Amino acid sequence: MLSAGLTLIFSMMGVLNFAHASFYMLGAYLGYTFSGLWGFWWGLLLSPIVTGLLGVVVERFALRRLHAQGQLAELLFTFGLSYLIVELVQLIWGRLTVPYAIPASLQGALFPIYSSTFSVYRAFMALIALLMLAIIYLLMTRTRIGLVIQAALTQPSMVEALGHNVPRIFMWVFGTGCALAGLAGAVGGNAFVTEPGMAASVGSIIFVVVVLGGMGSLVGAFWASLLIACVQTFAVTLDVSLLNLIHHFGSTIQTDHFAYALLSLTVSQVAPILPFLMLILMLLWRPQGLMGTHNA
Repeated sequence: MLSAGLTLIFSMMGVLNFAHASFYMLGAYLGYTFSGLWGFWWGLLLSPIVTGLLGVVVERFALRRLHAQGQLAELLFTFGLSYLIVELVQLIWGRLTVPYAIPASLQGALFPIYSSTFSVYRAFMALIALLMLAIIYLLMTRTRIGLVIQAALTQPSMVEALGHNVPRIFMWVFGTGCALAGLAGAVGGNAFVTEPGMAASVGSIIFVVVVLGGMGSLVGAFWASLLIACVQTFAVTLDVSLLNLIHHFGSTIQTDHFAYALLSLTVSQVAPILPFLMLILMLLWRPQGLMGTHNA
């Protein structure tokens, strides 16, 4: 869900939004606040709306002024904005974890998987993500709004000649991307942990997903998300190392060997760096990503 919003902003506007994960965190805190006031479902509805409107304000009064300065200025602005949002969140909600709970109607197990269970809420998150992706895909490929948005990216002068306000289109695209991040926060904040460091914990991985899938490709972001999820999920369960493999083929390495410590590392121990290793290999093999297009 996070990668879809970031991909939408980059593909339509060319802005690499470093504050995207911070909008995700803001969506989680707003979801917690609104849920405490009016219930979970109102929090799920209002959180992305408020986050999206904040994104509209940021684009209208800040990013639009920096667009003429190039992508570096926009990148540095969003990088600073991410730290500003973190500080504001700490000032308003504090530095400790907030008790953002899963609603009682979505608690419980849906079905068993071997020795564990798949919860109802995880199925709910998956359903929301799939519905969101389907709506974005249909909006961009099957509606007049999507046609105007895509035309504004490639032929802005022609779109303006036809009577459309291109800056306003980009403003609402940025706001929509931020709203999707807010929706991800409202849905994922109670499934994981809602605290000021939650943006930093997902900030790097969403960029891995976007680059791995192909910059600007929603379909690529979807498949890259599944790929990264499967790699991270199964890697932490494997206690296999290169040392085990060497021993399996009849060779032995003594403990005093210079490479013993490296060879004895298990897959579960190196699981956190596997997505970044995949990113490096993808950039070396196919820089445009899985579904991205190559620009000459």
